[in-house]
Amino acid sequence: MPARIEPATAPFDEDISRPLDRLMKGQPPLRLFTTLARDSRLFQKFFAGGLLDKGNLSIRQREIVIHRTTALCKSEYEWGVHVATFSRLAGLTPEQVQATVTGSANEACWSAEEQVLLRLCDSLHARSDIDDELWNGLRKYFAEEAIIELLMLAGFYRTVSYLTNGLRMPLEETGARFPA
Repeated sequence: MPARIEPATAPFDEDISRPLDRLMKGQPPLRLFTTLARDSRLFQKFFAGGLLDKGNLSIRQREIVIHRTTALCKSEYEWGVHVATFSRLAGLTPEQVQATVTGSANEACWSAEEQVLLRLCDSLHARSDIDDELWNGLRKYFAEEAIIELLMLAGFYRTVSYLTNGLRMPLEETGARFPA
């Protein structure tokens, strides 16, 4: 299925090329980024909302939330980009990567803390809320600032999923594919 909106093409204005160069580190920019580059304001707002910097979460915690959220939203594009780019860095095993798509939060491959992260994603996806029991589970492992970041992270990647799905973003060649 073709993309609904064609991406912008290089050369880009400096306010777009500078962040792209910094993020892509010599690799060609992702189609999502070049599609957003059609509008400098939208591009800047998107990059300002990202949470891939060093924050209150480890890379592993961050990627578990991103993988699960994008899988629940059926965004194979974004899930595949993150699996290909960050899974190894996050120390996720192939079994764990697959479980973000096909498994439950109670899979034996996850620690108790990671199960809480997965339940958070599941709850936010299903109800846009978390109950008191889950809240208390989060408080057991995470500081309040980290919980805020978890909520923002899941919300941001739901938005990214809306973009990639709604625009019918073709999968990146280097991206992983959902397990069968």
